Amino acid sequence: MGERVPLYDSFSDAYDHFVNWTQRLAYEMAFIQRQLAAVGARSVLDAACGTGWHAIALAQAGYEVTGADLSSGMIERARQNAAAMAVSRVRFVVAGFGQLRKIINRSYNAVLCLGNSLPHVLSDEELHATLADFAAVLVPGGLLLIQNRNFDAVMRTRVRWMTPQWYCQEGQEQLFIRFYDFNADGTLTFNVLILERKDNEAWSQRAEATQLRPWLSNELHRALEENGFTDCTFFGDMAGSPFDVANSGDLVIVAYRRG
Repeated sequence: MGERVPLYDSFSDAYDHFVNWTQRLAYEMAFIQRQLAAVGARSVLDAACGTGWHAIALAQAGYEVTGADLSSGMIERARQNAAAMAVSRVRFVVAGFGQLRKIINRSYNAVLCLGNSLPHVLSDEELHATLADFAAVLVPGGLLLIQNRNFDAVMRTRVRWMTPQWYCQEGQEQLFIRFYDFNADGTLTFNVLILERKDNEAWSQRAEATQLRPWLSNELHRALEENGFTDCTFFGDMAGSPFDVANSGDLVIVAYRRG
């Protein structure tokens, strides 16, 4: 069993409705596979894999894949998703940041940390431990690919609200409303309000939240170099657009473990 993970343990049942995975994978996989091909990667660790869809897609493409997540609920759903897709060339383990080397105890050609997962690391010490853990499970020259929101822009504009997302199938509707609280200590509270109803009955609602550290691009660049990574390249999205600190929606980092 993993530790209790606020938001995500209770969100695992809705997460696959919250994300349009067919659309997202169609958009992101070409960029991911180009980065993997550049280092000749055959083995991949998807850290903070959530419900497993990136790992499943990579396994379908012929990679040897492990998906790891601190939330046991997310890992259980990932295993169900892999079984439903008849994908056997992927394993899922309960392991959080800083635990990967100890629990998984092997090396990979590439580590992925996607979906704005790294900002769940809240302190400088935890960030250094996480990046050192990534380096420990990579072969020399191995690839690290990180996808975060562009918090340089978020913290400059202090825009709280994100685009609502809606799911509807067979009479079941879910509406996801997401927003930030900007805390005095520099962290963010990421809030998700979930509205649900079936067959046009009354709406029910529940609210979930988790804390994030809005890591800035220069902070991450410095921390990566201090923990054994080199040749850091920043992109603004998972299509490989150049990073614009003021306007990019994402901060995507490609870096390599020093030999």
